[in-house]
Amino acid sequence: MKICRFNDNRLGLVEGETVLDVTQALDAIPALRWPAPMGDLLILHWDAVCARIAQVRAGAVRLPLAQVALLSPVANPSKIIGIARNRRGLSEEKIDIGTSAGARQDGDGLQMFIKASSALVGPSEGVTLRFAERRTDPEAELTLVIGRTGSDIPEASAMEHILGYCIGLDMTLRGKESQCSRKSIDSYAVLGPWIVTRDEIGDPDALDTGLAINDRQIQRANTRDLAFNIREIVAHVSRFYTLHPGDVIMVGTPVGFEQVHPGDLMTATFEGIGAMEVAVYG
Repeated sequence: MKICRFNDNRLGLVEGETVLDVTQALDAIPALRWPAPMGDLLILHWDAVCARIAQVRAGAVRLPLAQVALLSPVANPSKIIGIARNRRGLSEEKIDIGTSAGARQDGDGLQMFIKASSALVGPSEGVTLRFAERRTDPEAELTLVIGRTGSDIPEASAMEHILGYCIGLDMTLRGKESQCSRKSIDSYAVLGPWIVTRDEIGDPDALDTGLAINDRQIQRANTRDLAFNIREIVAHVSRFYTLHPGDVIMVGTPVGFEQVHPGDLMTATFEGIGAMEVAVYG
């Protein structure tokens, strides 16, 4: 199943080049009073929403996918977690991107950072660059959407905590500030174009990936090129943080960095998920 949020916060199912408007299924989410539970309400109540979708999909309005504005399929993650430098052969790299690329990693070699949830946008909203005099790079990353609460999760059961997968663009301002500062600028966390549920991806650790800027390929790899696999990442992250439904984990990117400028069009492609086009604004 491919789940999208589109136009004025409508809920959709993507089937080929068509979107089925199943917004009516959102009535399965119970009314809330303050304080709201931690996490994204759609993901938190996904089982009930999914059952309601089955009831309403036959009568759903069908819209051309090309004519809808795709928003981030997760609206309210409690946190966006990034995995830094998650690629093989780091010791041989010679990349000058004007930042502390050789920063110390966590004790077991897996380095994390947090992106502010206010940085989250969907592909139709695009990326608006700040600090125009400085370099901003896109990093296309397989992104996990957590489906159920968990802490200190064993690797053996890590996959059970994943609802599905998206494409993520981890936008990074280069400089000497902390990663959290440079990666948390408004619109610097792009998520989309939809969530593909876990059952549709056979092996997330063996997906072909790519990123192009204006049809010029700058990244082409496979998730097997990552130093840490999906189970290891979920287990590691959950040692530090309780994961809640709707939490987002961007798992890292292969080598291939290039600065973007206003007017550029970024196109990220992931096997099993699809393609996501994102415009760059000044």
